Amino acid sequence: MRSRTLLPALLLLGSLTSACAHGTSEPPATAADGARPGSSPSPARTVDPSKIKGLEIVSDSSESGSCPFATSYPDVPGAEAMTAAMKKDVERQLATFRSGSCGGSAEGRDLNISHQFLVASGDVLGVRLITQDHSSASAGRSTGTYWYDGKAGAYHTAPGLVADGSRDAFAAAVMDRLKGREGVDAATLDDTFSGPDSSASVLNDMGFTADGGLRVTFDRGEVGVPAAGAYAVVLPKETVTPLLSGFGKRAQRQTMRPSRSLDVGAPHVPAPAVPTHTASGDDDTDCKKVKCIALTFDDGPAVPETGTLLTHLARYKARVTFFTVGQNVAAHPGLVRAEAKAGHEIGNHSWNHPDLTRLGSRQVASQLNRTSAAIKAATGRAPTLFRPPYGAVNRTVRAATALSPVLWDVDTEDWKYRDPAEVARTVITKAQPNDVVLLHDIHPTSVAAVPRILHTLTARGYHFVTVSHLRATL
Repeated sequence: MRSRTLLPALLLLGSLTSACAHGTSEPPATAADGARPGSSPSPARTVDPSKIKGLEIVSDSSESGSCPFATSYPDVPGAEAMTAAMKKDVERQLATFRSGSCGGSAEGRDLNISHQFLVASGDVLGVRLITQDHSSASAGRSTGTYWYDGKAGAYHTAPGLVADGSRDAFAAAVMDRLKGREGVDAATLDDTFSGPDSSASVLNDMGFTADGGLRVTFDRGEVGVPAAGAYAVVLPKETVTPLLSGFGKRAQRQTMRPSRSLDVGAPHVPAPAVPTHTASGDDDTDCKKVKCIALTFDDGPAVPETGTLLTHLARYKARVTFFTVGQNVAAHPGLVRAEAKAGHEIGNHSWNHPDLTRLGSRQVASQLNRTSAAIKAATGRAPTLFRPPYGAVNRTVRAATALSPVLWDVDTEDWKYRDPAEVARTVITKAQPNDVVLLHDIHPTSVAAVPRILHTLTARGYHFVTVSHLRATL
């Protein structure tokens, strides 16, 4: 079924916090999630991922309503052991989700795995993965942190921040701050922390605050009744520092006083190639007189795929629309600038690809505003269009933003069919004049299909234009 859901383009106005373009911060510890009532949330550092040399964001997603998922994790040169651990965990969760939720009706189910950098400084790297799983097997939000010691060339789980001889004292300090909280049973808590293996299984999300405290976060149901939600406690610097391992103390220092660079032992890391194609003026194509088509690429930018794609497009003087994910824009603003400089349109595809219809209006606004801020920081212009992940849009989503939603006419399903010939054949056989085509520039196979698409459709008299240009000239 063809769907044309592009409303008149409206410019996103209002205040967009520029700091949002520089990574994400930890959620504050509040009384609701386990902080002591009356306490002030400890400040959290933000990390600018664009400063991490050689960074790649490993992303995967679908736009299918029958199998909705989006995953991402960072790949930092030198920290291969940590990357391997994240990859293993993400692939395990995705395999479980796909086996239980795909192939039939996935109504009410989706999987989203996103990431935050906790620290990327000196020889210390810390990353949090955030999983939102609405599958039948597991419901709710879960988190975990991954740590890399560049000095020792070693990957650590969160308990590696604590000295071996201090594990019992650390667990006791954490329990002391949990006891007495609403929803926490003291006897159950003692059982949870009774052995090294059991305590390690729940002490899997730890990160330092800007003032040197250590925030310990627990998933829903781990230390309290599920109805109480997640819990978080913060051990102040003076309490936690004597309990830290040597690596933990370095991680604490690098979080408090981050250096300008990260060196985790990688050999020379070449800078990714960023094309320098420049558009020759505005597009004067009249889509009332010639056949036009709007290719759109979701989920990027990606290294090196987006750079390769830009080179393919420049050869045919084709213009397209990129619907970018905010966390990837923050990691690779140079690629987004290159897209805009080459005459392409930059649209908003949310910060980390959740189903926006599951969120409240403030959450929707945050997802879109943060991404628009990152795009504006990279290009100097805020976007006017957004593509809702999975094409899911409702009244709440529309009311939360001035951006105009854009769906598609031709779905290549390139997330499912990782075959350049199949992707190209789908576009070439299904596309009609004035269609909007859905592709993804995070998949090498999709990028490899583009030269054949451009060559064949150009020979048939098609002109490749942006979504806004297509609508403005019809």
